[in-house]
Formats: sequence, C-alpha cells, structure tokens
Amino acid sequence: MTEVGETRKIGVAIGIPEPFGGELQGWRERLGDPNARRIVPHVTLLPPTTVGTGALAEIEEHLRRVAARFKPFDLRLRGSATFLPVSSVVFVPLVQGIAECEQIEAQVRSGPLARALDYSYHPHVTVAHDLPDEALYRALHELAGYDAQFEVWGFSLFEQGPDLHWRPQRDFAFSSGGLPGPPEERFARTDEGW
Repeated sequence: MTEVGETRKIGVAIGIPEPFGGELQGWRERLGDPNARRIVPHVTLLPPTTVGTGALAEIEEHLRRVAARFKPFDLRLRGSATFLPVSSVVFVPLVQGIAECEQIEAQVRSGPLARALDYSYHPHVTVAHDLPDEALYRALHELAGYDAQFEVWGFSLFEQGPDLHWRPQRDFAFSSGGLPGPPEERFARTDEGW
C-alpha cells in the first residue's frame, strides 16, 4: 500500500543498445567508476527527479504523448570530451542526433516534469565521473577514437531503487502511441542493476 506523500526518484533516458552499451559499460567498470554497476550507458532526457508516487500515472501519460510526437532517428557517438574543470566527467559526445535529443528533452522536461537544470542541457554518454584526474585523463585519451551509430527507437522511464540502482520501469516508443518498446535485451545488464 502506498502512503500519502510517498516519493520516488525517477529519470528519463535513451538507453545505448548492444553492442555499444556493453562496450561503454566495460570502460566505466575498468576505470573504477563507483556508479558503473548502478547505471548503464545512456543519454539523459530528465536527470534524477523526485516525484510523488501519486503523480506517476500523469507522468507516464505525459511521456507517452511526448514519444508519440517523434520518429525514430539516427544517433552517432564519436570521440571523447570532458566537462573539466567545471565537473569531473569524461563523456562520449553526440555528433548526430543532437537536435532531436534537445527537442525531446525540452518536451519531456515540461508539464508534470517541468524543472530547472543546474547546467544547460548537453546530450552525451558519461564514461567516467568523480574519479581521480589520472583515470579521467586515461578515459579521455583511450576513448578519443570511439565511434558508434544506431537508431533511437524511443526512451525509457527509470526509477532508482533503495539499493541506488536505476532500473527501467516503462518504455515509450516513437511513432506508435508511446508503447511498447523493443525486447528486454535492449540494455547492457548487470547482476546488480539494469
């Protein structure tokens, strides 16, 4: 039974399909990123956001309507970059699909999910976060030649569990009324998380 006032921490993201998700997950694990087992590679559309449990039905309907407005598109990841010195993050940048991600993010982060951001939206895939400088520079150097391209079919709603792992709750496919998504094998999986 859900108590009045109960909250959940959710996020919305585009998961990175195989084999690319597993490749990037492996990099994050080898670099020693403590979040590697809690979250798979993804492009964030809504950062971690606390919502009331009672708002979930409205949020899911909002996300379904957003997904129905878009068509699948190609996304390409290439190279590596960093947010240093502002933030200790190394990431793989998008070189194709940026405009689509920006448009989707703006619509996701509206209505029942309207919220301010700490930084301007910049679609990317994190591969190292809050690590010593040596590990960050290693990631930046060794992923400089990374290149992956795939079709984005939609996005997913995720929830953070009590164990701090993020798990998919529902898929929202483009151009199909928002549901359903692709087969379960769409994300890199670990025993402890997604």
